[in-house]
Amino acid sequence: MSPWNKEIWRLIWLTSLALIIGFISDYTLICLLIVSIGYIIWHFNNIKRLEKRLNKPGKTYPPQGSGIWADIFERIFQLQKQNRSRKKKLATYITRFRESTAAMPDATVVLNRYDQIEWINKAAQKALGLQPAKDIGLHLSNLIRHPGFIRYISLKNYSSPIELPSPANELQTLSIRIIPYGQDQRLLIARDVTRLKQLEQMRRDFISNISHELRTPLTVIHGYLESMQDETGESLQDWQENIKMMRRQSSRMQHIVDDLLMLSRLENEDSKQMAHEAIAVPNLLHIIKDEAAILGAKKQQSIILECDDELTMLGTQSELYSCFSNLVFNAVRYTPTEGSVTMRWYQDQNGAHFEVQDTGIGIPPQHIPRLTERFFRVDVGRSRDIGGTGLGLAIVKHILERHNASLDITSKVNHGSTFRCRFPTESIIQQQKTVIKA
Repeated sequence: MSPWNKEIWRLIWLTSLALIIGFISDYTLICLLIVSIGYIIWHFNNIKRLEKRLNKPGKTYPPQGSGIWADIFERIFQLQKQNRSRKKKLATYITRFRESTAAMPDATVVLNRYDQIEWINKAAQKALGLQPAKDIGLHLSNLIRHPGFIRYISLKNYSSPIELPSPANELQTLSIRIIPYGQDQRLLIARDVTRLKQLEQMRRDFISNISHELRTPLTVIHGYLESMQDETGESLQDWQENIKMMRRQSSRMQHIVDDLLMLSRLENEDSKQMAHEAIAVPNLLHIIKDEAAILGAKKQQSIILECDDELTMLGTQSELYSCFSNLVFNAVRYTPTEGSVTMRWYQDQNGAHFEVQDTGIGIPPQHIPRLTERFFRVDVGRSRDIGGTGLGLAIVKHILERHNASLDITSKVNHGSTFRCRFPTESIIQQQKTVIKA
């Protein structure tokens, strides 16, 4: 029988006893009152015993009781026992967590929901200049005052890390990432990437220097080859095919050097110092369309332009021309005879978009993530035959990043590809809905 059933039967028995005694003595109400008061006093006494025992945290066993209270005492102290066990496990986990994070070479900071510091390891003290005695409980943005970090932590978009100079050492570069976990907790991890940045800068300098050094001799060689090809003397007649091939290869090398120099400039220039101006993108696209029509004339391709003629944006005209023309000319080169290339310039609630859609050979899905890598080609032989350098989409990627834009690529083999540039809303100057088709 359950404790509650026993207690109900106890109450029925006491009530019946009081009624019997009251019936015999003619004091029924008084007997019922005495039994009720006694029953209440018994409950009150058990509550008092429970309260005393709960106020003694050292006691690990329940007080003696009877009836329903014996079961209540037992259950309460079982819950206390389980709670103590959970606390011990949690304390063990916390200790292990702090020991492991303290041993991590990367700076680690635990933040609460209000971005206040709860715990820091020794690496964070050195890399971020934080001091546990003074900084625990303070808001992190009050201690790291870099504008980029303040914007990063206020926007709460932690999908990618941010790089900034160390507050403790300006010569040290940190890659900082915030990882949400638990209930509104955050873990900040700062990694020293100074060496990687130095190596990257060395690579950029090397490419820039070697490109500059190659440019002059290639120009000279190309000029001499051009003169030799135009020479009508009999002594060079047998060399014309060889000269033509050498001139074609030197021209290709010049294009590669020019693209490398452009990439080097894009990487080394600070995008925040760009001179943004109002760009009449429709006019730019009409120029690119005419050039693409000339490029695709031998293949009898159809070049289509659909654009919002009133949609202009802020940017750098030379860079946007290079970006858009790279996408369009690539589409023309990889689209077969009598195919079509469609250019679109439009806007929606997400911003402005430039789209190039072709009916070309398409790209296998496994290659799409690598298309913007330098010198990456899906088909090396085909790319060389059509004059590709393998740097065009890398240039497009850098230009879009400098304009706070992104590149989306969708493709299906033998059905064509679509390259879409997405520009943020703040880049748009005018928002009209006049659409023309050319």
